[in-house]
Amino acid sequence: MKLVPLGDRVVLKQNVAEETTKSGIILSGSAKEKPQQAEVIAVGPGGMVDGKEVAMSVKVGQQVIYSKYAGTEVKLGDEEFIVVRQSDILAVVED
Repeated sequence: MKLVPLGDRVVLKQNVAEETTKSGIILSGSAKEKPQQAEVIAVGPGGMVDGKEVAMSVKVGQQVIYSKYAGTEVKLGDEEFIVVRQSDILAVVED
């Protein structure tokens, strides 16, 4: 199975949370903060969304930073994804 987003939606796979701090302290599950950085897995077609033309500016494989409380978490098999609107993506991370 695969997720195919509609409209201006983007499917993200969240990066793994850090297990230890820089100083070497091991964090418990509740102390770990979910990262706001994710990889783009799928991109919707864009088009007319809420009466406005939306061109998709992110591509599959890019690393992005998204709003903290954005999107809908979806579990498909053993994997977890987040489906967000393109407007919830704040930046693209470049090397």
